[in-house]
Formats: sequence, C-alpha cells, structure tokens
Amino acid sequence: MSDNKYKHYINRDLSWMKFNERVLEEAEDPTNPLFERLNFISIYHSNLNEFQRVRVGSMYDRLLLNENEIDPRSGMTVAQQLKAVNKEINRLSPRKNKALLDILSKLEDHGIIYRSGKHFTKYELRFLERYFERSVLPLLSPHIIDKHHPFPFLQNDSVYVAVLLKTKNGSTRLGIIPASGYFERFLQLPSKYIKFTLIENLIYRFADKVFPKHKVIDKTIFSVVRNADIDPDEAFFDHDMSYRDIMEIMVKKRTRLEPIRLDMVRNNSEEIKKQLMKHLNLKSDQVFYNEMPVQLGFVSALKNAVQKAGGHDDLFYTPVRPQPAHALNHHEPLIPQLLEKDVLLSYPYEDIRDFVKLLDEAAEDPDVVSIKITLYRVARNSRIVDALIRAAENGKEVTAVVELRARFDEENNIDWSKRLQEAGVSLIYGIEHYKVHSKLAVITLKHDNDVRFITQVGTGNYNEITSRFYTDLSYITSDHDIGLNALDVFKNLSMGSLVEESKELLVSPLTLKQTVMSMIDEEIAEAKAGRPASLQFKLNSLNDMDIIDKLIEASDAGVKIKMLIRGICCLNVEETGKTRNIEISSIVGRFLEHSRIYIFGEGERERVYIASADFMSRNTERRVEVGIPVTDEHSKQELKNIMSLMLSDNVKARHQVGDGVYKKIPPKDGERAIDSQYEQIKRAYEAAGNRCPVPEPVLAK
Repeated sequence: MSDNKYKHYINRDLSWMKFNERVLEEAEDPTNPLFERLNFISIYHSNLNEFQRVRVGSMYDRLLLNENEIDPRSGMTVAQQLKAVNKEINRLSPRKNKALLDILSKLEDHGIIYRSGKHFTKYELRFLERYFERSVLPLLSPHIIDKHHPFPFLQNDSVYVAVLLKTKNGSTRLGIIPASGYFERFLQLPSKYIKFTLIENLIYRFADKVFPKHKVIDKTIFSVVRNADIDPDEAFFDHDMSYRDIMEIMVKKRTRLEPIRLDMVRNNSEEIKKQLMKHLNLKSDQVFYNEMPVQLGFVSALKNAVQKAGGHDDLFYTPVRPQPAHALNHHEPLIPQLLEKDVLLSYPYEDIRDFVKLLDEAAEDPDVVSIKITLYRVARNSRIVDALIRAAENGKEVTAVVELRARFDEENNIDWSKRLQEAGVSLIYGIEHYKVHSKLAVITLKHDNDVRFITQVGTGNYNEITSRFYTDLSYITSDHDIGLNALDVFKNLSMGSLVEESKELLVSPLTLKQTVMSMIDEEIAEAKAGRPASLQFKLNSLNDMDIIDKLIEASDAGVKIKMLIRGICCLNVEETGKTRNIEISSIVGRFLEHSRIYIFGEGERERVYIASADFMSRNTERRVEVGIPVTDEHSKQELKNIMSLMLSDNVKARHQVGDGVYKKIPPKDGERAIDSQYEQIKRAYEAAGNRCPVPEPVLAK
C-alpha cells in the first residue's frame, strides 16, 4: 500500500469481501467435516446475496444521486467501489465453484450423489420424465415474451429456466419458466443411495415439453438478485398511518425493487444473456456465471435427507447441547439468586433457557411489577415473547421496544408486535432516524416499600434459535444504579428522545462513543507517562473513523492493542509505523462470533464491558446501543479468560498482515492445537459435570 493519507484505512465493502473469503476458506478446509464444508459454501453464497442486495444496492442508488461521491476511508468513488467489488466477486467465484465441485465429488464416496442432467441412467430418465409430466408440468406458468406478453416480474433469489424459441416463421422468442411453485425444489431419486437432483434441472431437460409448438434452440438456468435498500424514514406517508402500517408497505415495496445481479449457469447462451440483460436493465459486469446450481438453498433439504438416512455422522460436527449455567442452582428459583449475585451467561455454550426461565418466573412472581425489554430479532416461535404476553395477561406492566426496521426480520417483528399489543403490552417502535439495536431488559420488583431491579444487558438478540450457533454474552445484575440507568433508557425511548447522560451504562448515540474515546485517551496518557497501557476489544466490525484514528494515536503512543474482529475491519495495520502496536485477528469457526467485549487498562485501572455495539459508525452514531460495566470479579475474570483464549487460537484464527489480508500463522513445532470454540464447549460441559462429546481439534498441515 502506498504511503498516503489512506494507508491506515481499508474500504468497508472490500473488507467485507475479505471476511466472506474467510468463510469460503472454511469450505475449502479439509479438516472440517465434509457436509459442514458444503454448509459454509451455502453461508458464503447467502452472505454474498444479502451483501449485494443491501450494500451493492445502496451503491447503485448513490451512483444515481452523485457518481463523484468519495469514500472517506479509501478515496474511491462509488463507481470505483462497484468495479472493485465485482472484481472480487469474479475472483472468488471460481474458487466457490471449485470447492463445491470438490465437495459434491467427495460426497459421492459416501453414497450422496447429485445429478444435474448429463449423468442420468435410462431408468432415472424414465422416472424423471414421468414425475415431470405428472407433478411438475401441470403446475408450471411459462411465459413467452413478445409485444402481447411483457417480460414477467422475477422474484428475488428464485430460480428460472430461460429458453430461446424458434417460431414457425423462423423468428425467435424468449421464454421464461419459473422453477418454483407448488413443488419442492429438492428431488430425491429412487435409489439405495441418497441420489438427488433439482427441479430446475428437470425443467431445463424437458423444456421442449413446456413449449410443444416451438423449437427450443437454446436454454439456460438463472436467478436474479434485487436491491433491498429500503429506508422508511425517508419515505412520505399519510400522517394518519401508524409506523407499523408504514413498515408493512415498505416490506412489500422491497420485493419490487430493481435487479442488481444476474446469476447464470455457464453455457453458450449468449443471445439469452443479451435479452435478459436488456429486460432487466443490467450491464455485463452485473452478470455472474456458475458451474453448478445458481442457488444453494437446497442444502438444508439435503441435510435433512442425509440425517434421516442415518449412518453419516462423520460428515457433520459432533452434536453439542448448550449446558446449564454453572453459576446458577437450577433446582431453585432464579430471581432470589439473581438478587444476591451477578451472573454472566455465555451462549451457545450455556443455555438461553436460563434467561427464558427468569422471564417465566417474573411473569408469575407477585413482587414483579414491571418488565421492560428491547426486541430486535426474535425467534418465530419465541418463548421469550410468550413469557412477556403471559406477564401482561397476569397484570404486570410490560413494555416492549419492537424494532420494526430490523432488516429482513420486519415481517416477523410486525406479527409479534400485533400479538403483544393484543395481550396488553405497551409498544414502542423506536426513535425516528435511530434503530434501537440494544439488548436490554429490566425487571422491577416491589416488596413492601423496597424496590429492586434485575437488569440484563446482552450482546445478542433474544432469539432461542440463533443462540445455538451465535456466540453471545448476557450479563445479569441487581445493581441498583444500573437498574435506574436502564429505566432511564426506556423512559427516553418512550418519549422519543436520546439518553444524554448515563453514569453507569454506555448508551449510543450520545454517550457510548464519547466514553470509549475518553477511556482510550486515558490509556494514551498512561503510555506517555511510561506506564503499562493496553486495550482489548472483541467486535464484529470496525469502521468508525474517529475510533480508528484514536486507536492509531494510542498505538503510536505505545498502548498495546489487541483486537478480535470477525468481519469488517477498516483499520489497516503494519509492523512498523504508527500502527505497530496493534494486533488484529479474526475467527471464523463452527459458531458465528457475535459477542462484543471491551477491556480498558490494566491492574486496578482495568475496566471491562460487554455491549450490543460494534465500533461501526452506524452503531456509535445512528443506533441506540447499550454497554454495561462488568463489576462482578468472577464474571470479569470469565470475560478476560475468553479474550485470552481467543487471542491464543491457532486453529481458526487468522491474523491481519497488511492491506486487509488475513492469514493463518503456522504453529510452532510441538505447539498444541487451540480451537477457542472447542475449548469453550469443553469448559461448559465440564462445569456442568458432563463429558465433552467433541474430539480434540487438530492443526491443519
């Protein structure tokens, strides 16, 4: 990287591409179980689709508004960013295709066989033809494009077959066949093996039966990715409409936004490509080729088929169960215990059902007068929401801040908000222009004249499903001052205002970033005075330029900084110069690293927090986030142990080596394999008095 004012910064979207490349590397890693490698490819593909719908979609919108807009971290224009992102996608696509082919080939050794069209036996073709004619053809809705039949609307992420048809007079027409409808995409063939194909392969093969009056002269399989960049705050609506009604309209609008990407199975269908580009208003750099299926949603159906067949345990991770929290007595009520001591829960190693049990008790406890909670993403069948409804029905005052703008969870949150409202729960839909992303709950108890609080702050959503594969932390305390600060957050939310001052909690957008910067300044002062100074952060992402600049200043002053950043990291570090004292690592493993930990200082000055906020400008400036000081010595030590363990990971950790590149550091001779997620699984099982079922990790050769 050249020596210029951008040398310590990395473009946000290119950094994200590097993160998704690390996901792809897990698909390529032969030490991972074979089916889990297939799942990583599916995650890579899903990540990329969402990235393009949201981030790339936003770029195309910005390109129309101001093509000369400059990215402050890299100096790139929007057009240059789009070009660079597409270049990265094209660089990674062959690797994805190669990894997918390799995995599917290896699965055949286990009797799991994918057939796409060229390798069917005569018996299989007879079966497929009968199945197609009886169960698929009657349900198809084909389109021929001409002056009387306009180009159809194509759903996002759906699969289609396009055909070039020759009419009797010699002219050509484009035909479109939706490969979805009242039939399953995943089709298992009659066989003693797990042999399968996809419905689009049948439609592709028997396309001539769909258009019997035309000659099919060319055909391909494709799908479309549509822009998903909606912003309800910028829309104009009737003032009499509720915010929930606005969101329902906006969610429906998203499905109609413009296409931004065309995925095609690679073949020689140049004329079809040209026509699709014309009708979809796409350019050539928005067209991407696949050797294999254009959508990987079938992986979950294949997993079900493989597990149902049995005998393939070696293809998957060894199953693990979240363990009961060792800090709690599960034979006694939780509320009295939590009024006496603070507890730190660590998901998915420990069970979120302990928190659900707390809410269940609160719904029934006569001393509980109110429950207040922020809901960003919840499970579709949420026991947490059920507990809130039951509490309201039992006469408790229940307040829920339901963030209707949680991207791609809007419909689920709209549905839950209706059920909560029907049960008598007081609803708050956040603050205009600020998403409420905090994970905060306060239970208020009153016994005689004594008022007490149980406050919970988490790093992850109140979602029982994702708590099984996202690593998150949940701190529960009865500290009175923290309870009052937490209630102040809800008071401000209920009035549509922001928290301007909080003695105990870190609350964005007005106190979290400011306090973080101040505590970094304290470490700078210590370093300049010749005393030990350090900072440790575990985050999902880092792009806030003010914080980045402050970290660079701290490093240059001699503060030792270690960061675990799973995804986007817009800070570029070098072995020499101002960033010489910063180490950045990223861990991509079995579970998605999602927790946030902040550790400032050493010894008596040490302060430890967990928070819902990454050091992203959206978190620090445009969202309501909450961080909490962990003062309980046992909980604080647990967090320090987690940080130390993850920083010593030599199995799944990759280290930034400059220019946004991450590499695994080869282990030293005789070095023990340390997989931090495995170690935490083991510790949770042992703390609960159970044997860890997962085998010891091995170092890749």
